[in-house]
Amino acid sequence: MTAPRIITSLSDIPASQWDALHDGCNPFVSHAFLCGLEQHGCLRAQWGWTPQHLTLWEGTNLVAAAPAYLKENSHGEFVFDHAWAHAYAQHGLEYFPKWLCAVPYSPVTGPRLLARDLDRRSELATALAKLCAGNALSSVHVNFHRDDEDAEFDRDWLSRIDVQYHWRNDREWRDFDDYLAAFDHKHRKNIRQERAKVARAGVTFRVVEGRDASDDDLAAMHGFYLQTFAEYGNHPALTLDFLRHMARAMPDSLVMFLAMRDERPIAGALCLRGGDTLYGRYWGASETAPGLHFETCYYQGIDYCLANGLTRFEPGAQGEHKLARGFLPTIVRSRHWVADEQFRAALRDWCAQESAAVRRYAATLVGHSPFKD
Repeated sequence: MTAPRIITSLSDIPASQWDALHDGCNPFVSHAFLCGLEQHGCLRAQWGWTPQHLTLWEGTNLVAAAPAYLKENSHGEFVFDHAWAHAYAQHGLEYFPKWLCAVPYSPVTGPRLLARDLDRRSELATALAKLCAGNALSSVHVNFHRDDEDAEFDRDWLSRIDVQYHWRNDREWRDFDDYLAAFDHKHRKNIRQERAKVARAGVTFRVVEGRDASDDDLAAMHGFYLQTFAEYGNHPALTLDFLRHMARAMPDSLVMFLAMRDERPIAGALCLRGGDTLYGRYWGASETAPGLHFETCYYQGIDYCLANGLTRFEPGAQGEHKLARGFLPTIVRSRHWVADEQFRAALRDWCAQESAAVRRYAATLVGHSPFKD
């Protein structure tokens, strides 16, 4: 096993070496995205995020890596462990800091154990657990990993699952009308009415990809993002400089849907495009209109996927309302290594019960599919 090395700034690793470890289909694990978060003020120690990337090297060659962060809280993770932290506190133990292998602020499934040689992935999982124990951390968490990485985690790693709502073009729909033809009458009628309301309100849409984004476009989208966070009382992490960086460094990945009225943007959705998938991330609006949220965040994205040959659309975490619009329940995964053996044993039963409940819930949701068959 190659000796692991912790890297505290992704700028210390050449982008070419990092990006050689993955297939380039998931923009969230790219060097440009992760390094951009660090360089443009999106990750700060006072917000609980300190880069602690795990790497394996052969001489000067990077052979495996896991994007990881020392966490002083559980904000921005979307796999909720507040009950675990509370249980630790009740027993006089410190839950924080913990170690998180994930993409900050992004509940998006993707590779977490990056390696050219797939055998190296198990080395990364083993090193995560050993370094966690050796550095007196309570736990290490691998959030939203891919299905094919499951085999790399041994029995000491607890398994958790959750449900998201994803769109898939399994039936090779040609356009939106073809897509709607697969719906039952009630849901098809509702979607048509929602889209018609937006059009009657005088709202049109611009699809802006990174290479074509003006600074005004980026500033408008960032303003919508800030407004949404202000409305919910949350702290916005992404900076305008980071959006500018994405447009410059990831021009083929950044996609924005800007809702226009009287030639000015009134709402927007920010997405990233991967190999075959569109990922919806943030939305906001300065004005209201019936159906505006659904059109901006869902229908425009589906239109884009159909027009560009993308077969999947992941619009973000949570939201049962997505089901009626054709986003079906999908299981997402995470793994957790807990240093304290007694807590680990207790949490194993807790995780098993949670997983059973999640699977029952997902099965119930399938019964409410809007599709005819």
